[in-house]
Amino acid sequence: MTPLTLSDTDPAELGVDAIVVGLHSTDGAEGQSVPLLAPGAESVAVAFEGRLAETLALLGATGAVGEVTKLATLGMVSAPVVAAVGLGPVPESGGIAPETLRRAAASAIRALAGAERVAVALPAPDQGDGDHDAPALRAIAEGALLGTYRFAGYKTKPAPGRRDPVKSVTLHVADAGDRTAKNEVKRAGIVVAAVTRARDWVNTAPNELRPPDFAARVAEAAAEAGLGVEVLDEKALKKSGYGGILAVGMGSDAPPRLVTISYAPKGATRSIALVGKGITFDTGGYAVKPAQGMWEMKSDMSGAAAIASVMIALAALKPKVQVTAYLPMAENMISGSSYRPGDVITMYGGKRVEVLNPDAEGRLILADAIVRAQEDNPDYLLEVSTLTGGQVVALGKRVAGVMGEERLCERVRAAGDRVGEPAWPMPIPDEVRKGMDSDIADISQINSGMDRAGHMLQGAAFLREFVADGLPWAHIDIAGPAYHSSEPTGYLVKGGTGVPVRLLVDLIEDIDANG
Repeated sequence: MTPLTLSDTDPAELGVDAIVVGLHSTDGAEGQSVPLLAPGAESVAVAFEGRLAETLALLGATGAVGEVTKLATLGMVSAPVVAAVGLGPVPESGGIAPETLRRAAASAIRALAGAERVAVALPAPDQGDGDHDAPALRAIAEGALLGTYRFAGYKTKPAPGRRDPVKSVTLHVADAGDRTAKNEVKRAGIVVAAVTRARDWVNTAPNELRPPDFAARVAEAAAEAGLGVEVLDEKALKKSGYGGILAVGMGSDAPPRLVTISYAPKGATRSIALVGKGITFDTGGYAVKPAQGMWEMKSDMSGAAAIASVMIALAALKPKVQVTAYLPMAENMISGSSYRPGDVITMYGGKRVEVLNPDAEGRLILADAIVRAQEDNPDYLLEVSTLTGGQVVALGKRVAGVMGEERLCERVRAAGDRVGEPAWPMPIPDEVRKGMDSDIADISQINSGMDRAGHMLQGAAFLREFVADGLPWAHIDIAGPAYHSSEPTGYLVKGGTGVPVRLLVDLIEDIDANG
């Protein structure tokens, strides 16, 4: 993890390779965008004799969010480079949105790859005034650290022109000794380490992360964090009747697993169950997926990766709430032993499911884990999965869908808004469930009458059948947000995103504080 420190030394005098300052966009007299330096850049502006903003404008800077403009200082300040990052318009009221600061800090740090030491002087309010200032500093710290992320990869030779990420980051604050500031920097390091771990697991080549391998890596990391760990292999799964996990995994020569991780602090009065989909690769089975883009199916274990990483973060953050994670892991492959359309599966707990689409495999392994999780009587149940392409159709690549008990879904949405991992509540219409009645089993795996229409809602309707009445639960479909396929933007780079690690940590802390 990149070292992140605090300093209240004048930014113009810091011995670093680059200083990051903020720029606001504004409309000039003739409709031109004229940048305005944001708070935090005052001493740097003085060193440039008041001409810093003007010079940046000549270089094309507009102050648009995430835009980075670099300027050689030629000795005007201690650092050889000033990097101005856009923050958008000056807020009409209140401070700058934390997500804007998070994306800006990450964009600037990414643009400064190759530098050893970077100072960030973005507008974090005076941390000596109390906790209400924490969101700005938290966002800047998280963004700066996320901006250093890079997956190690598998290249035998360095790519031409590739520059190493920034090696250390200093955040400028009014009082480097302020307890709130110190706590926020510490927390940012823990949370970003969790995001990084989840991203690394998602980005790992699928031949190196088959179910037994993934289970072993998760178990090792959790045990090192001091968490309780149990791993059920295929024999134990068969003995206990985990029919969904076994059916999905039986087409692969890498057998399935169920990993349970427990965090049980003394004095906890509430309990949360987390369930995460761990399909290490999804061919679609006998409903085989198109070849184009199938390589991204290595990310079908993003839910399990995120939840395992959240558990490790909780071991360091130490909230007073009991949390147990249930991570079903399987590989949906094609072979003579693969499950078929028309099969009837006896799930964990005894319910029987008619299989109509082997590519709707995630809900089968999740249903087993959901039933198992409820045996421990949690107060809340949260499940995360890259479940349906319908989520992407409905909400795009950045917004997760959340379905389940209304009040808990609203808390998920609010947590997502706070951390910049948006989730939008969706319905589970009765007609969707009605079409899943089976002539020969308790329930069909999909609504055959709707085909793929409302597929995200079908997944939630199926999973709801395995949740006990009265239990607050939420199903979070991250099929789009879990993987970024485009060019880097903000704190996202190509590959796994680590969504929704930050959302879940925030939500668990909220449950700890407010019940």
